[in-house]
Amino acid sequence: MNEGENVRLERSGGHVRLSFQRAEKLNPLDWATVRELKQAVETIEAMPDVFVVSIIGSGRSFSAGGDLDGYLKLYREPAQFSRFLEDFFAMLAGIESSRKIYVALINGVCVAGGLELLLACDVVLAADTARIGDGHLNFGQLPGAGGSQRLPRAIGMLRAKHLMLTGQLLSAAEAREIGLVNEVVPHAELEQALDRLIEKLADKSRVGLASAKHLANKTLTTDLEAGLRYEIDFVLNYATTVPDATEGLLAFKEKRKPSYQS
Repeated sequence: MNEGENVRLERSGGHVRLSFQRAEKLNPLDWATVRELKQAVETIEAMPDVFVVSIIGSGRSFSAGGDLDGYLKLYREPAQFSRFLEDFFAMLAGIESSRKIYVALINGVCVAGGLELLLACDVVLAADTARIGDGHLNFGQLPGAGGSQRLPRAIGMLRAKHLMLTGQLLSAAEAREIGLVNEVVPHAELEQALDRLIEKLADKSRVGLASAKHLANKTLTTDLEAGLRYEIDFVLNYATTVPDATEGLLAFKEKRKPSYQS
């Protein structure tokens, strides 16, 4: 276990848990926390046996976003504020580009920067008590960590604009209805839902998981035709050079469990 001041890192086999440790402040994503999380993402990427990473808050919040006093200080120092935004950008980009599967466990309030972190993850599991939204304009703010760009891609332009303009917080069930959440479970069963997901992922080829994530994320940076062409080239290389691709077909043909190399 590696415990920072704001983020705790715990490893169990192929799973790493990252948990925010400032429950009394609703787990703000201030600069210090963003830097700790960025370092944790970089550390985890160097762990070859880890294939899934979960992120959860402590107390009654996943993360309620930025730190008020920290922002007031940064607004008076534009150069420092720029560095903070770049660190936030790099941390979320690291999650998106990672070969690991990142799971957001939304245990409570998830607003502003918390939502921006959610949007960079690959799977979102939420407790039925969670409240999720953008919320920036409730305090005269704007999303600066990708929210204005990732949210429309995730749920569509009209729904994204509505959440951004109204500052409305959705229930977990409402968030699932519009595609912000994959699964909603009773709060006490959030860990079991994660265990079920990890069990499903554990049966898959590690390189296959990373490759599927990579292909899906390609849609964020290219138009449809270019993405389709990219997929052809990528899958051709995967199918003809990655042993797991052949092993998966042989296992299915021979009615046995595959023995993946990765």
